[in-house]
Amino acid sequence: MKQLEQIKKPVAAELENFDVVFREAMRSRIPLLDKVTAYIMKTKGKQMRPLFVLLSAKISGDINDSTYRAATLIELLHTATLVHDDVVDDSNERRGFFSINALWKNKIAVLVGDYLLSQGMLLSLNNNDFQLLKIVSDAVKEMSEGELLQIEKARRLDVKEDIYFDIIQKKTASLIASCCAVGAASAGADEDVIGRMKSFGTNVGIAFQIKDDIFDFEDSRQIGKPTGIDIKERKMTLPLIYLLNNSSWIEKRKIINLVKNHNNNPQKVKILIQQVRQSGGIEYAESQMEKYIQAAHHDLSYFPESESLVALKQLVDFTIKRRI
Repeated sequence: MKQLEQIKKPVAAELENFDVVFREAMRSRIPLLDKVTAYIMKTKGKQMRPLFVLLSAKISGDINDSTYRAATLIELLHTATLVHDDVVDDSNERRGFFSINALWKNKIAVLVGDYLLSQGMLLSLNNNDFQLLKIVSDAVKEMSEGELLQIEKARRLDVKEDIYFDIIQKKTASLIASCCAVGAASAGADEDVIGRMKSFGTNVGIAFQIKDDIFDFEDSRQIGKPTGIDIKERKMTLPLIYLLNNSSWIEKRKIINLVKNHNNNPQKVKILIQQVRQSGGIEYAESQMEKYIQAAHHDLSYFPESESLVALKQLVDFTIKRRI
């Protein structure tokens, strides 16, 4: 994590200030709620989203109170969606810790998620941060649409490449795009700069998701996590779509049948992973990912060179070219 600490340097003091604002926003007079939110704080991740917000603000203008509220709004709404996702997925683990629903059951988890959503909205409304709230609310709407579109397509497994990109743009990229857009907006940037930062975040988010797709077909011993998870969940990822697009009609029917009806058979999943590798699906996905990385860097070429801009460029590489 030394690389990440280096990236955080230009906004290290601001990240500490954000932490204070975020803790305050989570505070409640209800002891049970305070206990749950304290657990959330203890198990939070690498602060990637606040980092995108703060660095985007710093290259677009100056970090101010509105920027801390923007980062807090993102983190509150995102945390709420994760808590709700764990309930929907019946997941007992999040980032190596027990999920909220595993410790306090579904009813409390759903109510905590609702509380975090309302806190985020009230934080914006009480400070007249209407532009920030609109940007983030649009992202939450898109994330929900992306999830529902993926569920719908998983039933028939009829995902074409354009639909795939629509799903990941909504489901994954919209959140990173909103981080960068609210960062710029909070610093007083004009609509052109906000749009450029939103485009930057979208490109980073799409590249990030393609990288995640590629992981599912790599050697689990090298990346340190199980592979074939997307196949088991009947998700149509870019390497798999490439294999389907380059298979005969009969072979395509066999692949779809395997994903639909034999996705829990480890041996058959292993054979399909091998097919994807041999088809050139990984290389194709990597080439598409590289296009979006280059597009993200191009979006940043508009801004003057600075320590924060260098850090943001490094954050792109850290986010996408990670091993796990």
